[in-house]
Amino acid sequence: MDLSLLRTFLAVYRAGSLTAAAKQVGLSQPTVTAQVRTLEEELGQQLFQRLPRGVAPTTVADELAGEVAAHIDALAAVAERDLTRRRPFAKPLHLGGPAELTTTRVLPTLAPLVDQGLKLRISLGLSDELLAGLAAGRHDLVISTVRPRNRAITAAPLTDEEFVLVAGPGWAARIDRERLAQEGAACLGGVPLVSYAEELPIIRRYWRTLFGKRPTGSAAVVVPDLRGVLAATIAGAGITVLPRYLCTEELASGALVALLDPDIPPINTLYLAIRAGTVHAPHIAAVRSHLLMQARLW
Repeated sequence: MDLSLLRTFLAVYRAGSLTAAAKQVGLSQPTVTAQVRTLEEELGQQLFQRLPRGVAPTTVADELAGEVAAHIDALAAVAERDLTRRRPFAKPLHLGGPAELTTTRVLPTLAPLVDQGLKLRISLGLSDELLAGLAAGRHDLVISTVRPRNRAITAAPLTDEEFVLVAGPGWAARIDRERLAQEGAACLGGVPLVSYAEELPIIRRYWRTLFGKRPTGSAAVVVPDLRGVLAATIAGAGITVLPRYLCTEELASGALVALLDPDIPPINTLYLAIRAGTVHAPHIAAVRSHLLMQARLW
């Protein structure tokens, strides 16, 4: 059996799309379609069901992928290593992640690798969009705020972000923090909220974890960047919930005040995601291992 057919099959299986797989293996979409059909004819069984958008694997495809994936990946790793042994950063690395963590933690962490020759291309955005781009081959690594569920993607926990309820000194002086600790969100009625989205995603998570209820009302200020949320809160626009890594200096200086100090603060796990089968590519492996190691210090 032709190994190129198996390589193409595995790309289609993981991507769930003939078009996306074609980009990953460097072939035209008609060529990928023809190779899949050739493999189906050789096996005498259908591998994929054509859908309005993409393809769905049959049980035959599931079984075949389980048998060949590790071997195809190992051969690809050998080929990649031979090509880049002397220049591990010959290819640019395309990394996607949330704007705030990427700019404040990830880029400074990767600066030493840039000095060694790493070329970085950064995309900022929401996790669902970035993960879709990863599966389609537009990114090599994605830092995701949600656990990926796509079979084309593998992920490892990167770090936990701890959430803290904060206010500027003016609002902090007007809120009875002892009462807040005893009575919960009921004593925050009328206090304006600052959020990065209308749905109050981070605030809602904090409220439900610590207060056992959803926040009522809407945000007074909505700015789609947590750095803007931070600035507005410092300026006295209201209270908000932020990842602690983003406001550590402001809490230390007194520009922000933590309104609660729970024994078990709400957290969210961030994941470092890659496309299945690419972990051994030298530039991806180097950046991935560096981030996983350095993230322990965040």
